[in-house]
Amino acid sequence: MAGDKLKIYIKPTCTTCRKALKILNESDTEFKSVNYFETPLTKKTLTQLIKNLGMSPRELLRKNSPVYKELGLSKKELTDSGIIDLMLENPDLLQRPIVVKGDKVMLARPADKISDVFE
Repeated sequence: MAGDKLKIYIKPTCTTCRKALKILNESDTEFKSVNYFETPLTKKTLTQLIKNLGMSPRELLRKNSPVYKELGLSKKELTDSGIIDLMLENPDLLQRPIVVKGDKVMLARPADKISDVFE
């Protein structure tokens, strides 16, 4: 993941996101932090992130999120596009933080996994 500036999609109140940001700040890595609650992702961007993660949209869902339970997503059959639409409407459904460097994307869970971007 060398060469391109790093971007990290976060929720500021998320403990894992705060840990990942701390690791980045301590490494003196130049990065841009994007609070996707204040700056919502577009469907095109989220679809590309998921594709580059090599995951299905369902795999990126936060299954322990209250919204996930409220919407009964474990029991619903939804298309990938439908899941992405729900993520855009309810950003708490997204696992985070998502780290982007060039066309490489990773889910930094646990937060220390973010160290992989330095290799």
